[in-house]
Amino acid sequence: MTDRYDVVIVGGGIHGVGVAQAAAARGHSVLLLEQTALAHGTSSRSSKLIHGGLRYLETMQFALVRESLRERRLLLNLAPELVRLVSFFVPVYKSTRRHAWQLRLGLSLYACLGGMTSDNRFSTVPRGKWDSLDGLDTQDLRAVFCYKDGQTDDAALTHAVMRFAKTLGAQLALPARFSAAQLEADEVFIEYQINGRVITCRARVLVNAAGPWANQILDNVMPLSPRREVDLVRGTHIVVPGTMKRGIYYMEAPQDGRAVFVMPRPDGTALVGTTEAPYEGDPAAVQPTIDEHTYLINVLAHYFPFYRSTEHQTVLSSFAGLRVLPKGPGRAFNRTRETMLVTDREDQPRLITIYGGKLTTYRATAQKVLQRLAGSLPASKPLADTRQLPLSPD
Repeated sequence: MTDRYDVVIVGGGIHGVGVAQAAAARGHSVLLLEQTALAHGTSSRSSKLIHGGLRYLETMQFALVRESLRERRLLLNLAPELVRLVSFFVPVYKSTRRHAWQLRLGLSLYACLGGMTSDNRFSTVPRGKWDSLDGLDTQDLRAVFCYKDGQTDDAALTHAVMRFAKTLGAQLALPARFSAAQLEADEVFIEYQINGRVITCRARVLVNAAGPWANQILDNVMPLSPRREVDLVRGTHIVVPGTMKRGIYYMEAPQDGRAVFVMPRPDGTALVGTTEAPYEGDPAAVQPTIDEHTYLINVLAHYFPFYRSTEHQTVLSSFAGLRVLPKGPGRAFNRTRETMLVTDREDQPRLITIYGGKLTTYRATAQKVLQRLAGSLPASKPLADTRQLPLSPD
Protein backbone atom coordinates (compact mmCIF):
# COMPACT_ATOMS: atom_id res chain seq x y z
CA MET A 1 0.00 0.00 0.00
CA THR A 2 1.33 3.46 -0.94
CA ASP A 3 2.05 5.70 2.05
CA ARG A 4 0.23 9.04 2.21
CA TYR A 5 1.45 12.24 3.77
CA ASP A 6 0.19 15.76 4.04
CA VAL A 7 3.61 17.20 3.20
CA VAL A 8 6.61 15.67 1.42
CA ILE A 9 9.77 17.81 1.36
CA VAL A 10 12.79 17.39 -0.92
CA GLY A 11 15.99 18.72 0.61
CA GLY A 12 17.52 18.45 4.07
CA GLY A 13 19.02 21.91 4.36
CA ILE A 14 17.87 24.50 6.87
CA HIS A 15 14.77 25.43 4.86
CA GLY A 16 13.71 21.83 4.33
CA VAL A 17 14.02 20.92 7.99
CA GLY A 18 12.38 24.22 8.94
CA VAL A 19 9.30 23.36 6.89
CA ALA A 20 9.32 19.83 8.34
CA GLN A 21 9.31 21.22 11.86
CA ALA A 22 6.63 23.83 11.11
CA ALA A 23 4.32 21.37 9.33
CA ALA A 24 4.70 18.73 12.05
CA ALA A 25 4.07 21.38 14.72
CA ARG A 26 0.76 22.14 13.00
CA GLY A 27 -0.20 18.48 13.24
CA HIS A 28 0.46 17.44 9.64
CA SER A 29 2.06 14.18 8.55
CA VAL A 30 5.49 14.91 7.08
CA LEU A 31 8.18 13.06 5.14
CA LEU A 32 11.52 14.70 4.31
CA LEU A 33 13.72 13.22 1.57
CA GLU A 34 17.45 13.95 1.69
CA GLN A 35 19.85 12.39 -0.76
CA THR A 36 23.19 12.73 1.02
CA ALA A 37 23.14 14.19 4.55
CA LEU A 38 21.38 16.91 6.51
CA ALA A 39 23.03 20.29 5.89
CA HIS A 40 25.16 18.73 3.15
CA GLY A 41 25.03 21.77 0.87
CA THR A 42 24.82 25.48 1.65
CA SER A 43 23.53 24.90 5.18
CA SER A 44 26.97 23.75 6.30
CA ARG A 45 28.93 26.22 4.14
CA SER A 46 27.55 29.58 5.21
CA SER A 47 29.19 32.38 7.17
CA LYS A 48 27.53 30.83 10.25
CA LEU A 49 25.93 34.10 11.27
CA ILE A 50 22.49 34.68 12.75
CA HIS A 51 22.20 38.33 11.93
CA GLY A 52 20.00 41.08 10.61
CA GLY A 53 22.24 41.80 7.66
CA LEU A 54 23.67 45.26 8.24
CA ARG A 55 24.91 45.45 4.66
CA TYR A 56 21.38 44.93 3.28
CA LEU A 57 20.46 48.40 4.47
CA GLU A 58 22.51 49.75 1.57
CA THR A 59 20.10 48.13 -0.87
CA MET A 60 17.04 49.30 1.06
CA GLN A 61 15.97 45.79 2.18
CA PHE A 62 14.48 47.13 5.40
CA ALA A 63 11.73 44.52 5.78
CA LEU A 64 14.28 41.70 5.44
CA VAL A 65 16.55 43.26 8.07
CA ARG A 66 13.65 43.78 10.48
CA GLU A 67 12.45 40.20 10.02
CA SER A 68 15.99 38.86 10.44
CA LEU A 69 16.53 40.77 13.68
CA ARG A 70 13.23 39.48 15.02
CA GLU A 71 14.21 35.90 14.17
CA ARG A 72 17.65 36.43 15.71
CA ARG A 73 16.01 37.45 18.97
CA LEU A 74 13.84 34.32 18.91
CA LEU A 75 16.78 32.00 18.23
CA LEU A 76 18.86 33.55 21.00
CA ASN A 77 16.07 32.56 23.39
CA LEU A 78 15.20 29.19 21.87
CA ALA A 79 18.72 27.92 21.14
CA PRO A 80 21.16 29.49 23.64
CA GLU A 81 23.61 26.60 23.20
CA LEU A 82 23.59 27.02 19.42
CA VAL A 83 23.23 30.77 18.89
CA ARG A 84 25.14 33.39 20.85
CA LEU A 85 25.68 37.11 20.63
CA VAL A 86 29.20 38.20 19.79
CA SER A 87 30.87 41.57 19.27
CA PHE A 88 31.30 42.82 15.72
CA PHE A 89 33.95 45.47 15.08
CA VAL A 90 33.75 47.78 12.05
CA PRO A 91 36.97 49.74 11.41
CA VAL A 92 36.84 52.99 9.44
CA TYR A 93 40.03 54.23 7.76
CA LYS A 94 40.95 57.32 5.80
CA SER A 95 40.51 55.29 2.61
CA THR A 96 37.28 53.49 3.60
CA ARG A 97 34.50 53.99 1.06
CA ARG A 98 31.80 54.20 3.74
CA HIS A 99 32.42 57.21 5.97
CA ALA A 100 32.02 57.12 9.73
CA TRP A 101 28.83 59.19 9.59
CA GLN A 102 27.30 56.74 7.12
CA LEU A 103 28.12 53.76 9.33
CA ARG A 104 26.79 55.57 12.39
CA LEU A 105 23.56 56.25 10.51
CA GLY A 106 23.35 52.64 9.34
CA LEU A 107 23.99 51.25 12.82
CA SER A 108 21.39 53.61 14.27
CA LEU A 109 18.83 52.38 11.75
CA TYR A 110 19.87 48.78 12.46
CA ALA A 111 19.22 49.34 16.16
CA CYS A 112 15.82 50.92 15.42
CA LEU A 113 14.77 48.02 13.22
CA GLY A 114 15.80 45.62 15.98
CA GLY A 115 13.67 47.37 18.58
CA MET A 116 16.27 49.52 20.37
CA THR A 117 16.98 46.80 22.93
CA SER A 118 20.38 46.48 24.62
CA ASP A 119 21.27 43.71 22.15
CA ASN A 120 20.92 46.16 19.26
CA ARG A 121 22.79 49.17 20.58
CA PHE A 122 26.19 50.06 19.19
CA SER A 123 29.16 51.96 20.53
CA THR A 124 32.44 53.52 19.43
CA VAL A 125 35.65 51.86 20.62
CA PRO A 126 37.84 54.51 22.33
CA ARG A 127 41.14 55.25 20.64
CA GLY A 128 42.99 54.09 23.75
CA LYS A 129 41.63 50.53 23.25
CA TRP A 130 42.48 50.13 19.56
CA ASP A 131 45.67 48.24 20.37
CA SER A 132 43.58 45.51 22.01
CA LEU A 133 41.77 44.68 18.76
CA ASP A 134 43.68 41.53 17.81
CA GLY A 135 46.46 43.33 15.94
CA LEU A 136 44.18 45.44 13.76
CA ASP A 137 46.19 47.96 11.73
CA THR A 138 45.79 51.39 13.37
CA GLN A 139 47.60 53.45 10.72
CA ASP A 140 45.13 55.95 9.23
CA LEU A 141 42.38 54.43 11.38
CA ARG A 142 39.64 57.00 12.01
CA ALA A 143 37.05 55.13 14.10
CA VAL A 144 35.98 51.66 15.20
CA PHE A 145 32.34 50.84 15.78
CA CYS A 146 31.14 47.89 17.84
CA TYR A 147 27.73 46.22 17.75
CA LYS A 148 26.29 42.78 18.55
CA ASP A 149 25.05 40.05 16.25
CA GLY A 150 24.67 36.28 16.38
CA GLN A 151 26.97 33.39 15.52
CA THR A 152 26.08 29.71 15.21
CA ASP A 153 27.13 26.31 13.91
CA ASP A 154 24.88 26.14 10.83
CA ALA A 155 25.04 22.36 10.45
CA ALA A 156 24.35 21.78 14.16
CA LEU A 157 21.36 24.13 13.98
CA THR A 158 19.99 22.24 10.97
CA HIS A 159 20.31 18.91 12.80
CA ALA A 160 18.64 20.37 15.91
CA VAL A 161 15.62 21.59 13.95
CA MET A 162 15.18 18.19 12.26
CA ARG A 163 15.59 16.40 15.56
CA PHE A 164 12.71 18.40 17.04
CA ALA A 165 10.62 17.88 13.90
CA LYS A 166 10.99 14.13 14.41
CA THR A 167 9.78 14.40 18.00
CA LEU A 168 6.62 15.97 16.56
CA GLY A 169 6.13 13.05 14.19
CA ALA A 170 8.02 14.08 11.05
CA GLN A 171 9.76 11.25 9.20
CA LEU A 172 13.20 11.46 7.61
CA ALA A 173 14.28 9.27 4.69
CA LEU A 174 18.08 9.40 4.33
CA PRO A 175 19.77 8.65 2.01
CA ALA A 176 16.78 8.99 -0.28
CA ARG A 177 17.04 10.18 -3.87
CA PHE A 178 14.01 11.96 -5.32
CA SER A 179 13.19 10.46 -8.73
CA ALA A 180 9.97 11.97 -10.04
CA ALA A 181 6.60 13.42 -9.17
CA GLN A 182 3.27 13.61 -10.96
CA LEU A 183 0.89 16.43 -10.08
CA GLU A 184 -2.64 15.07 -9.96
CA ALA A 185 -5.97 16.84 -9.35
CA ASP A 186 -5.55 17.38 -5.63
CA GLU A 187 -2.40 15.50 -4.63
CA VAL A 188 1.05 14.48 -5.80
CA PHE A 189 2.36 11.03 -6.68
CA ILE A 190 6.05 10.81 -5.75
CA GLU A 191 8.82 8.33 -6.51
CA TYR A 192 12.12 8.13 -4.66
CA GLN A 193 14.90 5.62 -4.22
CA ILE A 194 16.64 4.17 -1.19
CA ASN A 195 19.64 1.96 -1.96
CA GLY A 196 18.38 1.52 -5.51
CA ARG A 197 14.90 0.40 -4.43
CA VAL A 198 12.05 2.47 -5.86
CA ILE A 199 9.50 3.62 -3.28
CA THR A 200 6.30 5.53 -3.98
CA CYS A 201 4.11 7.72 -1.84
CA ARG A 202 1.36 10.31 -2.16
CA ALA A 203 1.20 13.76 -0.63
CA ARG A 204 -1.21 16.66 -0.53
CA VAL A 205 1.71 18.98 -1.27
CA LEU A 206 5.32 18.67 -2.38
CA VAL A 207 7.83 21.20 -1.04
CA ASN A 208 10.92 21.69 -3.19
CA ALA A 209 13.59 22.86 -0.74
CA ALA A 210 16.56 21.61 -2.74
CA GLY A 211 18.42 24.93 -2.78
CA PRO A 212 20.84 25.11 -5.75
CA TRP A 213 19.25 21.90 -7.11
CA ALA A 214 15.69 23.31 -7.04
CA ASN A 215 15.29 23.63 -10.81
CA GLN A 216 16.77 20.18 -11.34
CA ILE A 217 14.03 18.81 -9.09
CA LEU A 218 11.41 20.67 -11.16
CA ASP A 219 12.75 19.00 -14.31
CA ASN A 220 11.42 15.75 -12.86
CA VAL A 221 7.96 17.02 -11.91
CA MET A 222 5.15 16.59 -14.43
CA PRO A 223 3.38 18.49 -15.77
CA LEU A 224 6.12 21.13 -15.93
CA SER A 225 5.50 23.89 -13.40
CA PRO A 226 6.45 27.57 -13.10
CA ARG A 227 10.00 28.25 -12.03
CA ARG A 228 12.35 31.17 -11.49
CA GLU A 229 15.46 31.71 -13.54
CA VAL A 230 18.25 32.08 -11.01
CA ASP A 231 21.96 32.69 -10.77
CA LEU A 232 24.14 30.54 -8.57
CA VAL A 233 26.75 32.58 -6.74
CA ARG A 234 29.72 30.86 -5.15
CA GLY A 235 30.70 32.04 -1.68
CA THR A 236 34.09 30.82 -0.48
CA HIS A 237 35.48 30.86 3.05
CA ILE A 238 39.01 30.06 4.17
CA VAL A 239 40.32 28.92 7.54
CA VAL A 240 43.64 30.40 8.64
CA PRO A 241 45.76 30.32 11.82
CA GLY A 242 43.89 32.56 14.22
CA THR A 243 44.76 35.56 16.35
CA MET A 244 41.15 36.74 16.86
CA LYS A 245 39.90 36.84 20.43
CA ARG A 246 37.79 39.99 20.78
CA GLY A 247 35.09 39.07 18.29
CA ILE A 248 34.20 39.28 14.60
CA TYR A 249 35.62 41.92 12.28
CA TYR A 250 33.36 43.34 9.59
CA MET A 251 35.61 44.82 6.95
CA GLU A 252 35.36 46.49 3.57
CA ALA A 253 37.40 44.67 0.95
CA PRO A 254 39.86 47.22 -0.49
CA GLN A 255 39.63 45.56 -3.92
CA ASP A 256 35.90 46.18 -4.49
CA GLY A 257 34.23 47.45 -1.31
CA ARG A 258 32.47 44.15 -0.52
CA ALA A 259 31.81 43.11 3.06
CA VAL A 260 34.19 40.44 4.37
CA PHE A 261 34.08 38.94 7.86
CA VAL A 262 36.96 37.60 9.95
CA MET A 263 35.55 35.29 12.61
CA PRO A 264 37.19 33.41 15.49
CA ARG A 265 36.53 29.67 15.63
CA PRO A 266 36.37 27.50 18.77
CA ASP A 267 39.55 25.65 17.75
CA GLY A 268 41.62 28.86 17.79
CA THR A 269 41.67 29.35 14.03
CA ALA A 270 39.92 32.11 12.09
CA LEU A 271 37.28 31.90 9.37
CA VAL A 272 37.45 34.51 6.59
CA GLY A 273 34.71 35.05 4.03
CA THR A 274 32.94 35.36 1.85
CA THR A 275 33.37 35.89 -1.90
CA GLU A 276 30.70 36.36 -4.56
CA ALA A 277 31.49 34.73 -7.90
CA PRO A 278 29.07 33.48 -10.58
CA TYR A 279 28.93 29.70 -10.77
CA GLU A 280 27.77 27.40 -13.54
CA GLY A 281 27.86 23.66 -13.34
CA ASP A 282 26.91 20.89 -10.98
CA PRO A 283 26.16 22.33 -7.52
CA ALA A 284 27.67 19.21 -5.98
CA ALA A 285 31.02 20.02 -7.59
CA VAL A 286 31.43 23.57 -6.29
CA GLN A 287 34.92 24.21 -4.92
CA PRO A 288 36.93 27.25 -3.79
CA THR A 289 39.39 28.63 -6.32
CA ILE A 290 42.97 29.79 -5.84
CA ASP A 291 41.91 33.30 -6.91
CA GLU A 292 39.35 33.36 -4.08
CA HIS A 293 41.97 32.20 -1.58
CA THR A 294 44.20 35.05 -2.73
CA TYR A 295 41.37 37.59 -2.59
CA LEU A 296 40.51 36.71 1.02
CA ILE A 297 44.14 36.55 2.15
CA ASN A 298 44.70 40.01 0.67
CA VAL A 299 41.71 41.41 2.55
CA LEU A 300 42.98 39.84 5.76
CA ALA A 301 46.52 41.13 5.30
CA HIS A 302 45.26 44.62 4.46
CA TYR A 303 43.72 44.95 7.92
CA PHE A 304 45.95 42.72 10.05
CA PRO A 305 49.74 43.17 9.64
CA PHE A 306 50.31 39.75 11.21
CA TYR A 307 49.10 38.17 7.97
CA ARG A 308 51.37 40.19 5.70
CA SER A 309 54.12 37.67 6.29
CA THR A 310 53.83 34.74 3.88
CA GLU A 311 54.57 32.31 6.71
CA HIS A 312 51.25 33.32 8.33
CA GLN A 313 49.22 33.08 5.13
CA THR A 314 48.68 29.34 5.30
CA VAL A 315 45.16 28.33 4.29
CA LEU A 316 44.41 25.42 6.60
CA SER A 317 41.17 24.55 4.82
CA SER A 318 38.45 26.13 2.73
CA PHE A 319 34.92 25.50 1.59
CA ALA A 320 32.43 26.97 -0.87
CA GLY A 321 28.66 27.19 -0.82
CA LEU A 322 26.14 28.49 -3.32
CA ARG A 323 23.65 31.30 -2.95
CA VAL A 324 20.53 31.22 -5.10
CA LEU A 325 19.72 34.72 -6.36
CA PRO A 326 17.23 36.05 -8.92
CA LYS A 327 18.78 36.08 -12.37
CA GLY A 328 19.89 39.51 -13.45
CA PRO A 329 22.73 41.72 -14.61
CA GLY A 330 25.30 43.41 -12.42
CA ARG A 331 26.78 42.53 -9.06
CA ALA A 332 25.18 39.92 -6.85
CA PHE A 333 25.43 42.36 -3.93
CA ASN A 334 22.70 44.57 -5.40
CA ARG A 335 20.12 41.79 -5.76
CA THR A 336 17.45 40.99 -3.22
CA ARG A 337 18.05 38.38 -0.53
CA GLU A 338 14.32 37.94 0.01
CA THR A 339 13.10 34.35 -0.19
CA MET A 340 11.15 33.56 -3.36
CA LEU A 341 8.22 31.12 -3.16
CA VAL A 342 6.86 29.79 -6.46
CA THR A 343 3.79 27.53 -6.68
CA ASP A 344 2.37 25.43 -9.52
CA ARG A 345 -0.95 27.28 -9.32
CA GLU A 346 -2.50 30.13 -7.37
CA ASP A 347 -5.37 28.25 -5.75
CA GLN A 348 -4.70 25.11 -3.75
CA PRO A 349 -1.13 24.57 -4.93
CA ARG A 350 0.26 21.07 -5.00
CA LEU A 351 3.88 22.15 -5.35
CA ILE A 352 5.91 25.00 -3.89
CA THR A 353 9.56 25.77 -4.59
CA ILE A 354 11.75 27.75 -2.19
CA TYR A 355 14.41 29.87 -3.88
CA GLY A 356 17.09 31.66 -1.91
CA GLY A 357 16.58 32.70 1.68
CA LYS A 358 18.76 33.26 4.72
CA LEU A 359 19.86 30.93 7.48
CA THR A 360 18.61 33.45 10.03
CA THR A 361 15.05 33.53 8.71
CA TYR A 362 14.47 29.82 8.11
CA ARG A 363 11.64 29.65 10.68
CA ALA A 364 9.83 32.66 9.22
CA THR A 365 10.23 31.20 5.72
CA ALA A 366 8.67 27.92 6.88
CA GLN A 367 5.68 29.82 8.24
CA LYS A 368 5.22 31.61 4.91
CA VAL A 369 5.37 28.29 3.07
CA LEU A 370 2.62 26.83 5.25
CA GLN A 371 0.49 29.94 4.90
CA ARG A 372 0.77 29.64 1.13
CA LEU A 373 -0.21 25.95 1.31
CA ALA A 374 -3.02 26.35 3.85
CA GLY A 375 -5.79 25.82 1.29
CA SER A 376 -4.21 22.56 0.12
CA LEU A 377 -3.72 20.92 3.51
CA PRO A 378 -6.35 19.12 5.60
CA ALA A 379 -7.59 20.47 8.90
CA SER A 380 -5.31 19.46 11.76
CA LYS A 381 -4.82 20.02 15.45
CA PRO A 382 -1.64 22.03 16.16
CA LEU A 383 0.86 20.31 18.44
CA ALA A 384 3.21 23.21 19.11
CA ASP A 385 4.25 26.75 18.16
CA THR A 386 7.69 27.03 16.55
CA ARG A 387 8.14 30.39 18.29
CA GLN A 388 8.29 28.45 21.54
CA LEU A 389 10.16 25.27 20.63
CA PRO A 390 13.60 25.05 22.29
CA LEU A 391 16.52 23.75 20.24
CA SER A 392 19.60 22.03 21.62
CA PRO A 393 22.75 20.58 20.05
CA ASP A 394 21.93 16.99 21.10
